[in-house]
Amino acid sequence: MKRLLCLGIEGTAHTFGVGIVSSDGEIIAEAKSSYIPPLGRGIQPREASQHHSRVADEVLKEAFDKSGVKPREIDLIAFSQGPGLGPCLRTAATVARALSVYLDKPLVGVNHLVAHIEIGRLISKAKDPLILILSGGTTQILGYEDGRYRVFGETLDITLANCIDTFARETGIVDVGNPWPGPAFDKVASKGRNYINLPYTVKGMDLQFSGLLTAALKMFREKGASLEDLCFSLQETALSMVVEVVERALAQTGKREVLLTGGFARNQRIRDMIREMVKLHDAALHVVPHEYATDNGVMIAWTGILAYENGLRLSVEDSLVKPKWRIEDVQIVWMMKD
Repeated sequence: MKRLLCLGIEGTAHTFGVGIVSSDGEIIAEAKSSYIPPLGRGIQPREASQHHSRVADEVLKEAFDKSGVKPREIDLIAFSQGPGLGPCLRTAATVARALSVYLDKPLVGVNHLVAHIEIGRLISKAKDPLILILSGGTTQILGYEDGRYRVFGETLDITLANCIDTFARETGIVDVGNPWPGPAFDKVASKGRNYINLPYTVKGMDLQFSGLLTAALKMFREKGASLEDLCFSLQETALSMVVEVVERALAQTGKREVLLTGGFARNQRIRDMIREMVKLHDAALHVVPHEYATDNGVMIAWTGILAYENGLRLSVEDSLVKPKWRIEDVQIVWMMKD
């Protein structure tokens, strides 16, 4: 089979990314630019999409310069069709459509969450793992069954990352050198020594974090609890909830591997907790490297190849974005052949 080159375009949230990947799994080039919100604020979808429009040409040029590949040598164009922030998705889709038409190349729409999984499987060589995706917009436990990635558990309200980021912003935890509050929160949490009882809400296989966030903020504002101890307690409670559900899913499915991906996979504490848990089940833990755990064009390009090689492609007319595209609605045809 001819070696294919795919150009992948990621644009679901704060990052506009471009990746070039071959059908034999070689990562040829990657470039990205991230919208940075004002200190203390979250992502503003319209501002993020405007950022993507401004940097698209520059990021594309950087990816091609790094790769040594000429635009005409690309065999197909893949883009993040959803889920994500509507304005950001539409900007990435517009760029992908324009390239598809101009270069006369096939177009493939990729589910962003499937892409997180597939780049993890490519790099780690995991075959059929239980998957934990932790990112700004996602907290889900998934696994492949009967042609799809099934959701075994997920948040019923806000995500784990959103819970921690909101607490950090509301309590003034910031790092002047980093607009994202997560790393600053981790530093404060590492200084905590006393555990404070906070709501622990696991409902079957699902999770809820809003009550935990509200209680922690109330303890800080009304009861004067130590910020270090609160951060420590919030993190331990939230991560324990996640690990409990992952362990239950691991036991129920009998899978022998766990794949941890998404931007929150950078958190060392969740890595340590899951590593200790999987040892008890004689399972292996795979953690996606930082540069591919966060949003990137490489994961879109690789998943685009998998989809294209299995007969999936889009016409420009049918390439509308899907901001609420559920992962279990995607047929994983390439896994059905394994």
